[in-house]
Amino acid sequence: MTQPSALVIPAGVHAGLKAHLFPGDGCEAAAILLCSRSPGVRKRLLAQRLIPVPHGDCATRTPDYISWPGRYLEDAIDRGEDEGLSVVLVHSHPGGFFAFSHVDNESDAVTVRALHAAYEADHGSAIMMPSGAIRARMYRDGIATDLDLVIVPGDDILTYWADRDENQRAPVAFTSEMTAQNSRLSVLVIGASGTGSPTIEQLLRLGFGRVVGVEYDFTEFKNLNRILNTTIADAKTEVPKVQVMLRAAESHRGQGVFVPVERSILDREAVLAGADCDFILCCVDTLEARYIADLMGSAFLMPIIDLGVVIPTRQASAKTVIADVCGRVDYVYPGGSTLADRGVYTPEALEAEYLKLNAPDVHREKVKEGYIKGMVEEAPSVISLNMRTSAAAVNELLARLYPFRHEHNSGYARTFFSLAAAEEDHTAEGKFKRGDDVELATGDREPLLGLPALGA
Repeated sequence: MTQPSALVIPAGVHAGLKAHLFPGDGCEAAAILLCSRSPGVRKRLLAQRLIPVPHGDCATRTPDYISWPGRYLEDAIDRGEDEGLSVVLVHSHPGGFFAFSHVDNESDAVTVRALHAAYEADHGSAIMMPSGAIRARMYRDGIATDLDLVIVPGDDILTYWADRDENQRAPVAFTSEMTAQNSRLSVLVIGASGTGSPTIEQLLRLGFGRVVGVEYDFTEFKNLNRILNTTIADAKTEVPKVQVMLRAAESHRGQGVFVPVERSILDREAVLAGADCDFILCCVDTLEARYIADLMGSAFLMPIIDLGVVIPTRQASAKTVIADVCGRVDYVYPGGSTLADRGVYTPEALEAEYLKLNAPDVHREKVKEGYIKGMVEEAPSVISLNMRTSAAAVNELLARLYPFRHEHNSGYARTFFSLAAAEEDHTAEGKFKRGDDVELATGDREPLLGLPALGA
């Protein structure tokens, strides 16, 4: 699959852009986006800053024409040059014409040439419709090329395709039209074990055009009861888990759809491979991997769906009994509350996990805990719980791309279910306090994710 070129705009920036470009007077308005880039091979621009051009400062504003002072372009150059950010000039088409006009082409011939004269980057222009739909194009050697996709990740994930008209609506969920759009999108799955393997399987069957699986571990006999598509032969020869996923994927999707990355997500090569994707599904049981996923979601403007399962126990009559059987799914979008904001991990917990993994003598006397807290269980029989949670996570992604809930998606930032109590609870995005997100849309800035260990 040739991955589509894309401009990613956080929902908050998109809302501010739309409010400025359509003030209610029916005339064109203008703004500037400063954009970083994802560090992978795919052309993927990330809207980092919005510079509105004040309506009153424009020389002319009519329903089909705008003229604005050059000092705002100079301001964008001054801000963008130091960091090598791309400049995208945006204006509105109040009449709903979802294409660049002859006047737009003439204007770009002057302004984009001035941008490239100032410094080299992927500069371009964009138009916005009253609906919020955007079409963008970039220039190289004076030639304009449309970006295939403008994506706005928020409570809903909005997708605007250059080859569709301005009345773009998301396909109906669970239809062949949904599958067709999925074929143009890509997903990073971190982890290919208990919850990762059914997640990968579902994404492939749902038609996603590229699924990148990151997992460093190999198949063992204790895995055979909960990792899909593993065999006795795989356990005997210790086949890497991602190679098992690749074999299964090619059997029904052919070559080139599933991309195995036999590394830890803590490695630079794994981060680079994942940075080309549109979304992250985090199917891991370590806090450090969730921390990296959190940073990637912010830096590369990728929505994250993080899932986890746990079976707490208690003591009753000198026996260990099941207290609950739980699953959790968190949906995180760029600019919203992060996994850290939600308490999924803390600095103290990360430090404790590091000690456990790297200084085992510190924890030698403690019980080794896996799925079932308080019990040593090397081969827990949890495939039904894993698949229940994995299905909830994949359906969460579909609900954001192809809204089907009776209620607004903002009420489902977190879903928590208890099989023991037969209950399911939801937490709204507004219930979580957002902290400062210094990595938002930093893109390919070195060191990657602000971590020296991931530097070039």
